[in-house]
Amino acid sequence: MIIIGNNNNSMNTTILNKYFNFSPYQAEKMDQLFDIYSFWNSKVNLISRKDFQQFHERHVLHSLSICKVFSFKSQTKIMDLGTGGGFPGIPIAIMYPNVNFYLVDSIAKKTNTVNKIVFELGLKNVHVINDRAENINDHFDFIVCRAVAKLENLITWGMQKLSTTHHHEFRNGLICLKGGDLTAETINLNYKLTEYLISDFFQESFFLEKKILYLEK
Repeated sequence: MIIIGNNNNSMNTTILNKYFNFSPYQAEKMDQLFDIYSFWNSKVNLISRKDFQQFHERHVLHSLSICKVFSFKSQTKIMDLGTGGGFPGIPIAIMYPNVNFYLVDSIAKKTNTVNKIVFELGLKNVHVINDRAENINDHFDFIVCRAVAKLENLITWGMQKLSTTHHHEFRNGLICLKGGDLTAETINLNYKLTEYLISDFFQESFFLEKKILYLEK
């Protein structure tokens, strides 16, 4: 385990504790995130240096907004499509240690690094896959993603990967974190769409134009 020792870490995680009551396991993993990402981000540019100053708010808390809407049952299978630096998959995987997460990205440099991050965090429920989502020969209960592509592309790549067997009170579907004016992306969809304003859950100004989009299978 790589520990750099950043005095600002406890202060930064305060924003997470403001909105979530973590179990000891969850709290331990959340506390480890900053130091591990600081080390690996200095090796591989997963997160811009400007954004890294707001690591917990703009990356961890943003990812965790999904947990304010959805609660996943044990053994659920979730694909993080275009995971990049491991968001939103890694923070949600910490919240749900009995749910299986598959972090998919076509850029090997990113998946190799995310694999190391997952190993150092000791996340046994996370699998990292270097491939394009459309090439994955498997089915999932949910697909999550953050600012990867336009909805029409996400639908093309992911909706056929969703299982038709539903185990939750809400149907299997695509859960996207997006921001700004999404009018052009959300018209003429062939799937039921529900939008959630993240500003309903978090007070920080960063979330004012951020949304969770949920397309049902």
